[in-house]
Amino acid sequence: MSLAQIFKQNPDRRYIMFGGKGGLGKTTFSAATAYWLAKQGHRVLVFSVDPQASLSDIFQRDIFGKGPVEIMPNLYAQEIDADKRIKEYQQEIRQKILDMYGLPEVPQEIENYIQAAAAEPAMEESAIFDEVVDIVVGGQYDYYIYDLVPLGHALYYLSMASVYDEWIDKITALREEMAEYEKVAAVMRREKETEEDKILKELQYIKYRINTSSGILTDKQKTAFFFVLVPEEMIILDTQKAAGLFAKFNVPLSGYIVNRVIPAELSQQDIPAYLRNRIEMQRQYLDKINRTFGDEVLAWVPEFERDITGLPMIEKVANAMFGGNGA
Repeated sequence: MSLAQIFKQNPDRRYIMFGGKGGLGKTTFSAATAYWLAKQGHRVLVFSVDPQASLSDIFQRDIFGKGPVEIMPNLYAQEIDADKRIKEYQQEIRQKILDMYGLPEVPQEIENYIQAAAAEPAMEESAIFDEVVDIVVGGQYDYYIYDLVPLGHALYYLSMASVYDEWIDKITALREEMAEYEKVAAVMRREKETEEDKILKELQYIKYRINTSSGILTDKQKTAFFFVLVPEEMIILDTQKAAGLFAKFNVPLSGYIVNRVIPAELSQQDIPAYLRNRIEMQRQYLDKINRTFGDEVLAWVPEFERDITGLPMIEKVANAMFGGNGA
């Protein structure tokens, strides 16, 4: 089955992810898929969760930290600015402390904690994860295309939802228990019941957001995850291992896309020995990919003559992935 057929036969799959080791073409395929879907008349957002984002490079537009930027009709791109998000986090926390406790200003010891927490290594990942939740919960687009970080970090994102969810469950349970004690105490003192617990409400809101996002990641009806690989021994082995790890998180694996295939017909021409040897070596790895992944390989994308930047080159990649104009 071709990549175009996969999309046409599964119209409810609106969350599209490309994963694989760094430098294999995930951003290129994300951009090309967004281009192809936009040409079909769908409103598409392609966004990067990689701090070393390169959507700006491939679209030749300065989009970092600017929210969704229209690239062409129906196609929007976004690169998440984690530092900006962290600053917003800090301000949100300050405001919630002031609102919940009626304080005129945030106590200095709490302010010190807020500043220190922002420097924690996991804060950047948390900020990006939270931004992703905002994006996908918004529901403004027909398709959401995730330009995922390299495999190790991608697994971290996928596991983060379950970690957050478990943590929120524990905190919520404690808060509910405290609320019950407060209600009993109020009755014993013949006072009015305590007002709605703002902290508990906030925790429940966070839990809803996490469940919504993690639910998308593992929804076989709505989500498609494609592995990107190239015909090299270590990449093939790494992809096999990664597919097994992703399966543990119940991520719906939809197929594989092979990139940077040197056209075999070049071997019939007068070419340098180095290139001829490369083609022969690659043929062996292509055979191995066929044996290993079989019909799950949905597209074979050739090595192009230059870097994929700008819409004309993105269109070429889209045609290679989906066939012609995708019709």
